[in-house]
Amino acid sequence: MFSITSPQSKTEFEHYYDLRWRILRAPWQQPRGSERDRHDENAIHAMALSDEGQIIGVARLHLINKTAAQIRYMAVEDRWQGRGIGDALLRELEEKARALGIQLIKLNARENRVGFYTKRGYQITGPGHLLYGEIEHLKLEKRLDN
Repeated sequence: MFSITSPQSKTEFEHYYDLRWRILRAPWQQPRGSERDRHDENAIHAMALSDEGQIIGVARLHLINKTAAQIRYMAVEDRWQGRGIGDALLRELEEKARALGIQLIKLNARENRVGFYTKRGYQITGPGHLLYGEIEHLKLEKRLDN
């Protein structure tokens, strides 16, 4: 089993960022630090913890404006995929967004992960960027005020 929480301590954030780097950046030989951006300091962070206290999934929500937000850096340890962790992280960030009055969530999903989001009510709105010259992304949105 697992639980969803937010990183609080410096050590938790170090492990949180390490997971982001290992899953989302290291396989493409990206340097440490590339898993972070200028929005991290003011963002809402969520993480999944195993019963043993290991960070096994992460995700982040940052505000675009008063009614829109973006989810980024969603990652789940390979051996934990398919157990509802990504779904729980997504629901957690959506609930936090609703509590803030956010009406629209945007994200850019890797092409091979689009189905995960469309099954949860996200709509494809167009092509996204090409990351590292090889990872196709699509833009998706979900209205929370429906």
